[in-house]
Amino acid sequence: MSSPIRKAINSDALTRLAQVIAVAVSATLAGCSSHVPQTEATHTPNIAARAKQKPVWLSEKPTPQIPQDVWERMRQGFQLQDNLGVNPRIEQQRLWFASNPSFLENAGERGSLYIHYIVERLEERNMPLELALLPVIESAYNPMAYSRADAVGLWQFIPSTGRYFNLRQTRFYDGRRDITASTTAAMDYLSRLHDMFNGDWLLALAAYNAGEGTVSRAIERNERLGLPTDYWNLPLPAETQAYVPKLLALSQVVLAPDAYGVNLNPIANEPYFQVVEINQRMDLSKVAAVANIDEDELFQLNPAFKQRTTIDGPQHLLVPTSKAQLLTASLSTMRPEELISQRSLKPVFEGADDSEIASLKRAYRVKRGDNLGTIAKANKVEVKDLQRWNKLNGKDLKVGQTLVMQDTTKRKSGRINTVVAVNSKTNGKATNKTQQTQYKVKQGDSLYMVAKRFNVEMQHLKRWNPRVGQALKPGQMLTVASPH
Repeated sequence: MSSPIRKAINSDALTRLAQVIAVAVSATLAGCSSHVPQTEATHTPNIAARAKQKPVWLSEKPTPQIPQDVWERMRQGFQLQDNLGVNPRIEQQRLWFASNPSFLENAGERGSLYIHYIVERLEERNMPLELALLPVIESAYNPMAYSRADAVGLWQFIPSTGRYFNLRQTRFYDGRRDITASTTAAMDYLSRLHDMFNGDWLLALAAYNAGEGTVSRAIERNERLGLPTDYWNLPLPAETQAYVPKLLALSQVVLAPDAYGVNLNPIANEPYFQVVEINQRMDLSKVAAVANIDEDELFQLNPAFKQRTTIDGPQHLLVPTSKAQLLTASLSTMRPEELISQRSLKPVFEGADDSEIASLKRAYRVKRGDNLGTIAKANKVEVKDLQRWNKLNGKDLKVGQTLVMQDTTKRKSGRINTVVAVNSKTNGKATNKTQQTQYKVKQGDSLYMVAKRFNVEMQHLKRWNPRVGQALKPGQMLTVASPH
């Protein structure tokens, strides 16, 4: 490049640079004349703010993965485990659960039909998910559970409290056994107690067990004496003293079941049942046949219909999710008379096992010189049972008075005996071994639950026990076969 050309280019560049500097200086002077000067300290926060900015991808939180197992979902919603520390009352209860792993395992098996529903309802109210374990404590997740205080259902409502929370009780229907209605009532009650005791869940749970009056009086007593008024320091009944630690201990076992030797089978984190609307009276046996649902399973989902017919209850049924569409389609094409049996109506049960009690009741006429102790001993029953069966407040009897008694010998826990039967082929070349298990029915058992426990098909269990009806009685022996 020649020298004259280079000089021309340099001259043009210098001219443009001078123009840029002039514009910048003018802008600066204009700014100084119209704005208050900012000190170095004023600029520092802006610089620091810019320095703290992070790339967008670093500030975004990963989407939490949805648990596949309801047990895991439950663990993520526990709220009562903070600040418990070392507590002998909790440790004592935890030791019991660790020593009796089958209790929680069996309760979880029974509750597999209901737990997902209860967890979802608790989450909607932002309530601690430990409360989904309350039916384990109350009823071992048996909707037919019945206590001596006339408490019934998963949540164990007594008649008066049930009526207060709109759980209707008639000859045909008991809302305390209704899965959805009783769950709503229990959560309403627990929420009310939570508010009553200033947001203290432990006091609310104590009141759920002993009544709000009992807990309130214990708090007032401690206040008068200048003593602490938290749950752990209240003078409550022995049952209530153990009630809250039992739930907290159970929650800790669920948090780490392997550590306590408990095997919790996974429960799918999806609805087990669906609500199907109905507009007429139906027998559950007919509904089960129409939708290809096991009759006993359908009754486990709708235990409030005491005579297995939809009288006096809500105009809907709970059915397994996989069968809901088929049932809805079938109901739309059937005549009303096709869904009603011609059998006479009589209760399937009153209490936990009235079908058993009905056949075991007997009467005793009081003689001169009799007392409750001698009568109980002669008939191999407990005095407290005699009082409960006959609604006796004291021990006074009258000559000629009739006492009702029930046979309690069949209410013992089930046991399993195993026998191996060998069937040889006719040609003698091979043998086919089958393991037969004799299972003694326990209170609260059903064909559905027994089949599930042994991992066999309902139809096979019925075939092995052709003389056994749908309603099992404690003490019955069932044959369960499986390849050896």
